[in-house]
Amino acid sequence: MSLSSAGLRGRSAAAAGDGRRDANAAAVFRAVLDHGPIARSGIARLSGLSPAAVSRQYLGLARLGLVRERPELTVGGSVGRPQVPVDIDTEGPLVGGLHIGVPTSTYCLLDLRGGVVARARADHAGLTPDAVLDLVLGKLSGFLAERAGRRPVLALGAVIGGWVDPGEGVVVRHEALGLRELPLRALLERALGLPVHVDNHARAIAEAEILFGRPAARRGLVHLFIGNVVDAAVGIAGVVHQGPRSAAGDIDHLPVGARGARCGCGRTGCLRAAASDTAVAERAVREGVVPEPDVRLVVDAAAAGDRRADRLLRERARLVGRAAALLTDVLNPDLVLVTELSSILNPEYLEVMGAELVARSHVCDDPARLAGPHAGPAVLPVAGGIPALSALYRSPLRGPLSGRTG
Repeated sequence: MSLSSAGLRGRSAAAAGDGRRDANAAAVFRAVLDHGPIARSGIARLSGLSPAAVSRQYLGLARLGLVRERPELTVGGSVGRPQVPVDIDTEGPLVGGLHIGVPTSTYCLLDLRGGVVARARADHAGLTPDAVLDLVLGKLSGFLAERAGRRPVLALGAVIGGWVDPGEGVVVRHEALGLRELPLRALLERALGLPVHVDNHARAIAEAEILFGRPAARRGLVHLFIGNVVDAAVGIAGVVHQGPRSAAGDIDHLPVGARGARCGCGRTGCLRAAASDTAVAERAVREGVVPEPDVRLVVDAAAAGDRRADRLLRERARLVGRAAALLTDVLNPDLVLVTELSSILNPEYLEVMGAELVARSHVCDDPARLAGPHAGPAVLPVAGGIPALSALYRSPLRGPLSGRTG
């Protein structure tokens, strides 16, 4: 794992430039992401920049190892000099990623198109919050060094559920892990010596869909994350909403009318109390479906043909569809994205959600507007690195070298 001195000098010089240069570089970089491999004349047409400006920005991006020429894709036979297509360099720099979950955390290395180059996980169910952090941080630096090899790691992205303030790099509140005002960015930067970008995992998955997923996501999306933590994210015109101190996305107490599901807030029918991994797993234990409160066991039982497990997962899917209908009627997004384990592994549960969305919504009559994340089972590893990749695509000349946002 390394950051070349040439790359650092190049980025330092670029950072001294004006904002217009960085904006132009971002426009070129994003055009290559969206349409590459592409000739520079095509980039000029898409970005509105002059061919000379595109060439200048391309050379700057190439010096940083972010883009490269693809001469093997050059097509001859046209009038004039053939233009060599350029593309994102997926064989060069990497970003690291960390997703801190309740029973398990995931490490990853991503290329610049969000492809998973390496991944690993650490199980820490039942550990205290301090022990979880010690375990996660203790394994992370070794993973990055061993799996990156000679490829430079530009920065680390770190995501977690609950209330996260990316600007301050702080986990404000994570009830399931018992975290309050945790300076996660500072802890990780001190441990790794890398710039770190942190965010809520639901926002990161939404950002991943905007960067690398379905075109509809860039117009407008609502994302529901259903795990041990229940979160949401909203994206409008390619921007994920955060709100004051980035508190947007708390849908724990969204009323979905689940009978008998009493919430810690004193009411019944709240989404988290009825549909979270914890709620489903505990109900499965009470009903004798699985021996331990682990939703993965419920999913495995359903896949093996256990009708009781399948019934529990279908009931959850209907509750998630109700929540999606409530949010759809308010925001009417082009895409309703749902991250939930059983529907990632079995599309039948996603179909149940889509049918419930259409049955409950007053504005949506197309179940195909509800979909799972484009990354599929790799959604959490990909989400981990997205805050760093997002920073890079917003500002490639300064890129993710600073974990500060805003």
